[in-house]
Amino acid sequence: MDPPGYNCFVDRDKMDAAVQDLGPKELSCTEPQELKPLARQGYWARSYALRGKVYQRLIRDIPCRTVTPDASVYSDIVGKIVGKHSGSSLPLPEFVDNTQVPSYCLNPRGEGAVRKILLCIANQFPDVSFCPALPAVVALLLHYSADEAQCFENACRILACNDPSRKLVDQSFLAFESSCMTFGDLVNKYCQAAHKLMVAVSEDVLQVYADWQRWLFGELPLSHFARVFDVFLVEGYKVLYRVALAILKFFHKVRAGQPPESDSVKQDIRTFVRDIAKTVSPEKLLEKAFAIRLFSRKEIQLLQMANEKALKQKGITVKQKRQFVHLAVHAENFHSEIVSVKEMRDIWSWVPERFALCQPLLLFSSLQHGYSLTRFYLQCEGHEPTLLLIKTTQKEVCGAYLSTDWSERNKFGGKVGFFGTGECFVFRLQPEVQRYEWVVIKHPELTKPVSSEAPGALSPPCRPVSSDPADRLSPFLAARHFNLPSKTESMFMAGGNDCLIVGGGGGQALYIDGDLNRGRTGHCDTFNNQPLCSENFLIAAVEAWGFQDPDTQ
Repeated sequence: MDPPGYNCFVDRDKMDAAVQDLGPKELSCTEPQELKPLARQGYWARSYALRGKVYQRLIRDIPCRTVTPDASVYSDIVGKIVGKHSGSSLPLPEFVDNTQVPSYCLNPRGEGAVRKILLCIANQFPDVSFCPALPAVVALLLHYSADEAQCFENACRILACNDPSRKLVDQSFLAFESSCMTFGDLVNKYCQAAHKLMVAVSEDVLQVYADWQRWLFGELPLSHFARVFDVFLVEGYKVLYRVALAILKFFHKVRAGQPPESDSVKQDIRTFVRDIAKTVSPEKLLEKAFAIRLFSRKEIQLLQMANEKALKQKGITVKQKRQFVHLAVHAENFHSEIVSVKEMRDIWSWVPERFALCQPLLLFSSLQHGYSLTRFYLQCEGHEPTLLLIKTTQKEVCGAYLSTDWSERNKFGGKVGFFGTGECFVFRLQPEVQRYEWVVIKHPELTKPVSSEAPGALSPPCRPVSSDPADRLSPFLAARHFNLPSKTESMFMAGGNDCLIVGGGGGQALYIDGDLNRGRTGHCDTFNNQPLCSENFLIAAVEAWGFQDPDTQ
């Protein structure tokens, strides 16, 4: 077989070692549904020439702005922008945030060309303010481009995609930060063992998850990153979340029970990803990624929008240092009759990231406000979400994270009706820690598909979201987004004058009487939980906590 005809930017020896060239040279199909299985199988990954052709075709088909810079624009501007500087001495645009350019299998000429292309992109896209993933994207594309101008055009088309349902790369700090928060939320739901390890060994777990794009766009070796990019061009941004979750699962499997390699788990993960070829092949990585039954694309978009909204409300739209998550629960000014500072920090690590930077605000305490459910509602109304904590006379501790304002109960005209969303969860702390999330998260097969979402999605996409910001956003994980077999899987929270209920269907996860005196717990369909404490219990104390933005104190 003839050796592959690499371009002038590639180090032949490195490329031969990184990517075997043994595959087909042509691709006959063009329909997205036909390309999806081929991308996952790595059909064009085995041929240097074919991968280049497929990249060209896929990127050419991206819907773009009317005016998108092409190869001829590059030829016109590169001399004026670069001048007489050599490529290696060129500065990087500010929007890459000091991200290093991964060399992969590029030779020195290729490394310099990446810098030239990035500067020309910065000239043509003044609206791109934060895009640390771009150096890796340009470096990869340059391996498979005929020349610098073609690479420039392809990168520009990725940035200029104007399909609102097809997000490709983050281009602002707000989008980047909300993606990091969304990834943290997904880890919390789909990688609970790894999340528990991160919380235990990291001073600031949010900063660990803020590194997730660097794992993909910078640390992954070319053999793995190119395979991820193959699928990404066909299936979109959701693939990146899948692969990053798979990386975290493999990291936890390899490192669980072993002493840390450094003082920083963030550095340990980077090292693991850099050396991933020693333990995980590209095929195993993608196989693990697509085994994760992730939310639908539309549901993830809603979560991303909720996180962006929270950041805007906090005024975080440009790069700034985030508060350490552990500082959200201050030891010196936190006091509870039910949980310790450490226990509250553990609970805080479970809540959605858009609330994790808030500080706990005591709304109700039975010891301060009396044993009255009416007073409980009065103190909690106007706060969303809330945290319910219960201590029994047997010193058992359990509770629930409740996503929706208790005032919603008033819509049922005095009757007990269920409301809330799939972000609700129940837990016990004493005698042992256990969290139970919405049953659909672990068992997406309970929903009935109503669309042809990619395999592995939590079926139905939710109703279209209005572009009018004045409209109330459809909540993330609202039960109406899912075609559930019965209402019992969506009985999140309910409240009447005589009782408070969390979870329903076949029983209740928590039931508390109107005097906050007695309660019971059992298995329920909504959370598929075990009893959270003794099945029938007497209450020693009840607390409700809200989430207070530090800036409003």
